[in-house]
Amino acid sequence: MNDWTESNHELTKTFVFKSFLEAIHWMVKASSEMEKQNHHAIWTNEYNKVHVRLTTHDAGNTITQKDRALAAALDMIDIKE
Repeated sequence: MNDWTESNHELTKTFVFKSFLEAIHWMVKASSEMEKQNHHAIWTNEYNKVHVRLTTHDAGNTITQKDRALAAALDMIDIKE
């Protein structure tokens, strides 16, 4: 996986965009993917950055295949579409 860090039973990554608007556009697309997978991230937005944390609460707050699948899907989101 691209630049994901595994620590404290979470996968984490900061996505950096050219602008606030690009970050928000990515978040809208990401939220659709999260809903599709029925797995939702813990995330924050800071201007052109989106900080994402993935863990599976149902599995005792640990990293599972659900987290890895969502991380891979988030890496594939193209904001230019």
